[in-house]
Amino acid sequence: MVFNFISDYLKHRFTAKSRHGTHSPFVYKLTDEVIYDFKSKIEYKSIEVQRKKLFNDDSLVTVTDLGAGSHLNKNRTKKVSQIAKNALKNPALAQLIYRLAKDNNPKSIIELGTCLGITTAYLSKARPDAEVITIEGCPETAKVAYNNFKELDLENVELQVGNFDVLLPEIIDKRDKLDFVYIDGNHRKEATLNYFNWCLPKVHENSLLIFDDIYWSKGMKEAWGEIKNHPDVIVTIDLFWIGLVYFRKGQAKEHFKIRF
Repeated sequence: MVFNFISDYLKHRFTAKSRHGTHSPFVYKLTDEVIYDFKSKIEYKSIEVQRKKLFNDDSLVTVTDLGAGSHLNKNRTKKVSQIAKNALKNPALAQLIYRLAKDNNPKSIIELGTCLGITTAYLSKARPDAEVITIEGCPETAKVAYNNFKELDLENVELQVGNFDVLLPEIIDKRDKLDFVYIDGNHRKEATLNYFNWCLPKVHENSLLIFDDIYWSKGMKEAWGEIKNHPDVIVTIDLFWIGLVYFRKGQAKEHFKIRF
């Protein structure tokens, strides 16, 4: 599995383009102003301080894993520091998700897979006036995330704990539309396609769905392929680590691989 992942990464690096290789004005602008905006921002600092605290936290939690699990560590009891080092999105990727949320300007954000809450914090800081709902399947991990939210003074985050298959449809059903959905949980083909299909009735022209770990496994690659080919999907951007899905009507259907 690790060999296939490395092979997929190398193929992506050779075939992906920079902003100069895109002929879509929308994708060029997004790449130039959002994806490749590597300038430091004041909002990043407090979150990265919190990340460092987690790296040094040797308290133990019992992990309840309802998804595809970790390639790195299958033990149920783990140190918080282990989870932080192995499962958290690295700063570059978490900060990209911050910029995507800020650029998209959503009124509501849904995150599937809270983990320790670092990416949630980036989403909250990106849109402090938006409603941020994050779902975590593991109660003990969720407690750590909740404490992080308190320490970071995040007032717009609602943390729900439970099975994604139960909670996500309920959350979607209560909303007229979905603006921004980040899916980072249960890395299985069937589950990922379910999440996508549940979201579809509520997406609109400016909606953004982000799928994490699209090269995680053969099943995830197949799921990403099916999502790209869905008739409602107009633009996708494959950044290897994440896939962006847009529903922009009046635009030619195109798929992009961007080097990140």
